[in-house]
Amino acid sequence: TYDEFGGYGHPDHIQAHRVAMKAAEISVERGWDIPKIYWNIMPRSVVQKGMDAMKEIGSDFFGVESIDELPFVKEDSLVHAVIDGNDFVEQKQGAMRAHRTQIAVDGPFFALSNSLGMQVFGHEYYTRVKGGAGPAINSEGYEVDLFSGIRL
Repeated sequence: TYDEFGGYGHPDHIQAHRVAMKAAEISVERGWDIPKIYWNIMPRSVVQKGMDAMKEIGSDFFGVESIDELPFVKEDSLVHAVIDGNDFVEQKQGAMRAHRTQIAVDGPFFALSNSLGMQVFGHEYYTRVKGGAGPAINSEGYEVDLFSGIRL
């Protein structure tokens, strides 16, 4: 689910977080404990790389001078899992285009360059807030499968 800030403060995402966490709490009360819970996050290094690329092409990053001005950015140390979704970038972009009143997929935030744009779209970052790491770990020490280690 989203983190307590809803990723970037979107009210629907904040509510989705509240609902998901309440559902996890109720599941325990009813005798079933969810073994792992993850919140998606935006790591500082990834956002900084995007900001730097945008500044190189002359963007003012929507008036933000410093990454410290972005409340949704999390320290890289909070990243526990990285999911490679590069095979699904087109589908993700299509889903985002369906929300055209909320996001400009063709705007500068997502159209930095082919390589960076694809990387931003192709990777999802998560912090594990409940449970332990599964055995599917990459060479950088990140989980690569959110379901790894869960026994059904």
